[in-house]
Amino acid sequence: MTARKEKILILTGSLGEGHNKAAQALLEAARMYRPDVEVKVVDFLVWTHPHLHALGKYCYLQWVKSLPSVYGYLYSKTREDNAYSKWFKRMRSFNTGRMLELLDEVKPTEVVSTFPGAAAAMSYLKSNGLTSVPTVTVLTDYTDHSYWIHPCTDRYLVGAEHVKQKLLRYRIPEQRIVVTGIPIRQPFTMKYDRRALRDKHQLDLTMPTVLIMGGGHGVIGKQLMSVLLSKELRTPVQFIFVCGRNEKLRHRLSEELEGARTHHRIRITGYVDHVHELMALSDLIVTKPGGLTVSEALALELPMMLYKPIPGQEQDNAAYLVSLGAAVQAETADDLKEQLMQVIYNRSLLLKLKRNARSSQLKKGALLSLTAILETKQPYITAKESREVMFANA
Repeated sequence: MTARKEKILILTGSLGEGHNKAAQALLEAARMYRPDVEVKVVDFLVWTHPHLHALGKYCYLQWVKSLPSVYGYLYSKTREDNAYSKWFKRMRSFNTGRMLELLDEVKPTEVVSTFPGAAAAMSYLKSNGLTSVPTVTVLTDYTDHSYWIHPCTDRYLVGAEHVKQKLLRYRIPEQRIVVTGIPIRQPFTMKYDRRALRDKHQLDLTMPTVLIMGGGHGVIGKQLMSVLLSKELRTPVQFIFVCGRNEKLRHRLSEELEGARTHHRIRITGYVDHVHELMALSDLIVTKPGGLTVSEALALELPMMLYKPIPGQEQDNAAYLVSLGAAVQAETADDLKEQLMQVIYNRSLLLKLKRNARSSQLKKGALLSLTAILETKQPYITAKESREVMFANA
C-alpha cells in the first residue's frame, strides 16, 4: 500500500503579526528542507468569521492599546486553570461546520495551530469524536497561558526551557512538550556584512544606528519623538523608523521632522520586506516585546530596548529577555532617554547585550519545529494520562 503523502494544515490568526510570521516560517522551512511535504496555511479567524474578522481584529487592537491594564487584568485572571479560564474556554467562538468543511477539503495528516483559538477549536473537534488528526500547538511567546492548553493536543512546541517547565504544571506529559525555539524565517538566521548593508541602504558606516519598530502598536508616539529630538542625546545617532502599514503615522512623522533641527540622521519607512537587513545593520532596536520580533532580534544578536510592554505576554517576554541579559526595559519617556544614553555611550554594555543574545537564541526553531510536527503521531493515551489531562482541563 502506498504511504499517504504528508500534508500539514497550519491554522494561524491575524491578531498581531506573530502568529502569521510563525506560520510563514514553518511554511518556508518545509519548502526548503522537506519539499515532499505539502503545507497549507489558513487564517482561522478569516475562515471561521469571513464577514466579522476585520471588525473583531480592529476592536481587539483598540482595546489592548486603549485599556492595557484591563487586558492585563483579564490575562492574569485566566492564566491558570481556574473558574475564570474554564468559563472563557467554554465560549466557543467558531463554527463547527466550517471547521469540518476545512478538514474535509484539505485532508491534512497533521494540524498545527500557531493561534490559541485554533488550538481550542481542534481540541473541541477531537474531544467530540469529529476528527482524529494529530494536532500540534506552537506557542508564539516566551510564556504560558491556559488558553493555549487543551486536552486533545498531541504535542506542544515552545520557545525555551522555562516555558516547558510552566506547561508541566498543567499536568501535560513531559514527552508531549518539545523545546524547539520559536520558528523564525531563514533570513533572520543568516550572517551579514554590516558595512555592506549600510552601504547598500545609503547609511553612515560608523554612526550608532537605532532601529525603531512597532508603529502600528503605539511604540512611536509623541513621547518617543520628544526623546529623539532632545538635546541631551549629544552623540549623533542614526534612527530608522519602521512604521509598517501605518501610512498615517509615516506621513505624520515626516511632517513633524521636516522642519526639526536635529543633529541626528533620521530615516522613515513604511512597510518593508527587508527588516532582517535593517536589524543586521543596526546596533540597537527599540520595540514592543512581541514573541516573533524579539526572536528575530535574538537570532541576529541585536541588543533590544523594550519600551512600555503591555501587561500580559509582552511583560513576560520582556522579563525573560531582561533576565537573559539581552535587553533593557524602559517604562517612561525619561527612562527611555536615560537608557538610550547609557547604551549608546557605553560600548561595553552594548557588546554585553549582544554577547548574551548570541548565547541564548535558538536559530533553528523553524526546522526543529517542522521535525517535531512530522514526528507527531496520534499517541496511545494511557488511562493514567487520560485522567490527568481531563482533571487538568476540567
